[in-house]
Formats: sequence, C-alpha cells, structure tokens
Amino acid sequence: MRPNDLPLPLPRTQRIAPATLALLALALLAPLLALPQTLWSMVAIWNSSETFTHQYLILPISLWLIWRQRAQLRGLPAQPFLPGLAVLALCSLGWLLGELADVQVVKQFALVALMVAGAVTLLGLRMARLLAFPLLFLLLAVPVGEVLLEPLIGFTADFTIAALQLTGIPVWREGNTFAIPSGRWSVVEACSGVRYLIASVTLGVLYAHLSYRSRWRQAGFVLLSVLVPVLANGVRAYLIVMIGHLSSMQLATGVDHLIYGWLFFGLVMFLMFWIGGFWIEGRKAPHKDLPPTAPVAPSTPSTPAARPVRLLVCALLALAAILLGPLYAHSMHALDAEGAPVQLTALPSRWSEAPIFSSWTPAFLPGVAELSRAYRQQDMQVGLYLRYYRAQGPGAALVSSVNRILPVKDSPWTRAASAVRQERVGERQLAVREELIRGTGQSLLIWRWYWIDRRFVENDYLAKLLQTKSQLEMQGDDGAALFVFTPVDDDPEPARAVLRRYLADNLAGIEAALNHNGKR
Repeated sequence: MRPNDLPLPLPRTQRIAPATLALLALALLAPLLALPQTLWSMVAIWNSSETFTHQYLILPISLWLIWRQRAQLRGLPAQPFLPGLAVLALCSLGWLLGELADVQVVKQFALVALMVAGAVTLLGLRMARLLAFPLLFLLLAVPVGEVLLEPLIGFTADFTIAALQLTGIPVWREGNTFAIPSGRWSVVEACSGVRYLIASVTLGVLYAHLSYRSRWRQAGFVLLSVLVPVLANGVRAYLIVMIGHLSSMQLATGVDHLIYGWLFFGLVMFLMFWIGGFWIEGRKAPHKDLPPTAPVAPSTPSTPAARPVRLLVCALLALAAILLGPLYAHSMHALDAEGAPVQLTALPSRWSEAPIFSSWTPAFLPGVAELSRAYRQQDMQVGLYLRYYRAQGPGAALVSSVNRILPVKDSPWTRAASAVRQERVGERQLAVREELIRGTGQSLLIWRWYWIDRRFVENDYLAKLLQTKSQLEMQGDDGAALFVFTPVDDDPEPARAVLRRYLADNLAGIEAALNHNGKR
C-alpha cells in the first residue's frame, strides 16, 4: 500500500458529535446505575445458569451494531424527543410494579426498556430509527424462558415416547418418566431443550438482521430458529434413548449424554445457517460510487442541533423519570419490614398431632417462619407444611420460578402428575394445585396453594397481582405457601377424601392464624 492510498482522517464535521456520544452513554448507563440490584439479578442468572451465559455478549454485540452505523450517524444532530419522557416514566412505574410484586423478569425487562426509551428520548427519533435494531437487541439480554420449561419437557417426553413406539419399542409412562425393556428414563430440565431454543433464537435474530433486507425473510429465518431447535431436541432425546437402549445402557447415560446433545445441537445449527446462506441478500452500500477508502459525506441535518441548555434540561428530566420508581419503592420497602414477629407455633387443630411420617419438604425459597406438622384421626394421617414470607425480595419470595415441589437435582422423589383442582371444603370452594410424587417405598398426594392479601389462591399470576395490590394499599407483602399431603396408593380418590376431611375440620383455624399474623 502506498502512502497516498491510506484513508484520510475524518474531518471534524464527519465525526459523531461528542454530545451524541455523551447522551447515548447517559441513556445506557443511567438505568444501570439507578437500578443496580436489578442488573445484578440478571448477572447472577447469567452466572448460575448455562442457559443464559451467552447473554453476557448481548451488550457488546449491541454496541458493535451501533458502531457499524457510525457513517449514518456522522453529522446527525441530537434532537431530544420530549414525549419520550412519558415513556420513561411508564417504564419506571412498570419496574415499580415488578418490584412490588417481586417479579424479576418484569423488573429486568423494565430496566432494558428504560435504556431503549432513554436513547430515543435523548437522541431523538431520527437517530432512534437508525439504531432501532441495536437498541431492541438489548431485550435479548433479559434471562427469560423458565416459563417454557414445563411445556418443552412435556413436548420432549411426548415426542420421544411416540418415536420409540413407532420404532416398535414398548414404553410404560408415568408423567415425564418412562421405562423401556432396557431401562428407565426421565425427561428433566436439562432435557427440555430450552437452552438450545434461547441460544438459537438469539443467533437467528442476529443472523437475520445481518443477512437479509426483506422483512419476510428476516421473519421466516427467526421462525425457523424457533421451530428447528424444538423439533431437533425431540430427535436428540430419542437418539440418546436409542443409544442407551442399543448399548444395554452402557452409553448415553452419563456425561456423554450431554456431549452427544451439544454435538447434535451444533450440527443442527450449522445446517440451519448453511441453508439460510442460500437466501442471503447483500446490503446496499450507502455510497456505491465512492471507493472503499473514501470518506463518507456527512449527512446534512434537516433541523439544527439542539442547544446545550435544552440537552441538559432534557437529560435531567430523563434522570428524574428513571428515578421515579426506585424512590417510591424505597418508601414501600420500609413499610414491608414493619410488623410483629410471625408466630405459627400456636396453630389450632381439631386432629391429634402425630409423628412426622414423610421426609418430603418443598424446595421453596426461605421465608421468615415455617411450620411442619403431622396429624392423625382414626386411620387417616395428614401432613401440614406452612412457609410464611414478609419483606420479600430476591432469594426470599413466595411466588418464584425457582420454587418447586421437588429439587431440580438429586431428589429421591419423582413427580408423577400435576393438575389444578377445584375442591369443595366445607362451605367454600378452594382452588389447589394437586401433585402426585413417588419415592422409595412411599407415594404422596399433595395439595398446595397460597395465602396472600388475606385470601387463598392457587394461580401464580393472581398471587402476584394480589401482592402488588396489598402493597399499593400500604398493607405490606405478607404471604404464605400452604401444603397438605397424605400417603396415596394407585387410586387417588381415598387420599383426596382424607385431605378434604382434614381441611373441612381445620382450614378455618389455619386461615385465622395466618390472618392474625397479617398487618391489617
């Protein structure tokens, strides 16, 4: 290369204005600094779950995508979009609702939405249109997908069992556990394919943006990145079972199980992108007639740059809108911590207390108090487990995606069935989640539900709404998880009758004890 061939340094008029860079930095950093606990909750999930480890790359990729747009940003003035302040305030209030209900995913989406809305507000609509994809790509940093676990586990179990039956292998199924002549298999969280799905969608969205101009092609490839990993995971699970079956359970039953799965996923991703490569559309060069080394002519702004005073005022108003939710939440949490200590030991019962007959306890986050008792009447025995929550937050929440009836790993129990039931208990209707679990030498029928805002509910979403309502009414966030259980044989009806009888005699006393601990 000769010296004359070197690209000339960009003139000052062709550089991105320092004010633009400062406002972009403010838009991205201010929400992170205002809501550090929400940021660290995301980082904690990225650290603890391999499903979301790749999300560390989302922000660097987004910044790289913004850097790719630098030619179009040169000479474009920052023109604050004042109506965006209302959007910022709404996002901050959305974070507040998530904080009051202790729904991490709502707070995390609100945090990223504040970053996006802040960029639109401070930079203006013209720049926001140019940066739409890099900014919206930040939403993929939110570790969401746990809600898909149960449906994906069910689909994988259905697919695997159907494929085995088509192969001519007899299958005996109980829930998501099944047995074939060579051994017993269980479809658990690691088999759900949610890791493949989330990673595939992230790669698919980025690939579609970089490779296609047509919205139809982009949407088609994103849809492909959703369907392919779901179906491929079913095939993967079937092949692993077949490898184990044909090797007399010598292969695909240990670490190699995971290795085969990731190798298969890598092959599927390679084939998906290879096929997508046949429809790649080259992006138009903004200045086709200029040589690659020629500097790009600056954009001529149709409106003058905003005055520094206006930029400063808009930045201060944006900060105020961002802080609206956190400041209100601080005052609410001071109220949640108030109240007399929780007392559950004096719980009344019309049945005789008996020795604990089962080692099972729910894998729920810790609360401020708990009670575990067993009761007997004639030949009926029932276990009662209560866990009480107050001043809830990360690591101590009544309703959480990590709260499970059984531990994820190393549990001596397996879940055989789960369903929502409406039960008649005395003069009232009670919605419960019924769980059937089996262990070594014992099976249990469990009914579980929540007490919150002085009422009983089963639905997680309704419980979160009631928790938010209670806090907005300045009544705190007290709540409890309730479990009653009894031994069960093959027919669950006798066990259900035992639980109905126990609750008919004792539910009013349990409710009165919980209400006594509440703040009203």
